Amino acid sequence: MEYNTQRPLLKINDYGRTVTKMIDYAKTLPTREERTQMARKIIGVMALLNPKLKDRTEFHHILWDHLMIMADYNLDCDCPYEIDREKTESFHPHRIKLQESKIRYRHYGRAMEAMIAAVAEMPAGYTRDEITAQIAHAMKRKYLQWNRDTVDDEMIAQQLLELSNGRLTLPEGFQFHPTEELLQNMEAAANDPKKKKKKKKKKHA
Repeated sequence: MEYNTQRPLLKINDYGRTVTKMIDYAKTLPTREERTQMARKIIGVMALLNPKLKDRTEFHHILWDHLMIMADYNLDCDCPYEIDREKTESFHPHRIKLQESKIRYRHYGRAMEAMIAAVAEMPAGYTRDEITAQIAHAMKRKYLQWNRDTVDDEMIAQQLLELSNGRLTLPEGFQFHPTEELLQNMEAAANDPKKKKKKKKKKHA
């Protein structure tokens, strides 16, 4: 099992590692048009992971700024805004307030469904398989947050297939992280003294 402590630090934690992997994939696409199309899909996912600002134009500008930060300003695509590196590095993301509308499985959330839809449009291959595996692990963690009593790995795989309209299947040899280990990690994260200190600071602010 790969632990977060063994992975590179996220530049903006709010978007998670799956979005980071999608950005890394976008960099590998051979044409500027393909990279731009993928960047727009990623922006659509990011929009669900960020607050809905009153000024819609500013909201999308910030999303593109965050995309370029996470891409190390090294994603060659058609950006609709001028990116000011000094300015963007001073931005701080905010937690989301999602819109209310019908989604298939509320415990996975709208952002997860958007990620699945975007990854399903990627060409078959190693990169898509790797991101699909990350999504499957994330789905199991989400499910356990909602229901810790019972979880069926085959059900998670079937729901991934359903949410991707039959386009995403788990890579050959894939194995979900053990349920007990995930629960222990979730419990440890909830009791992390560093996180508790941050919460106390926010209350005093």
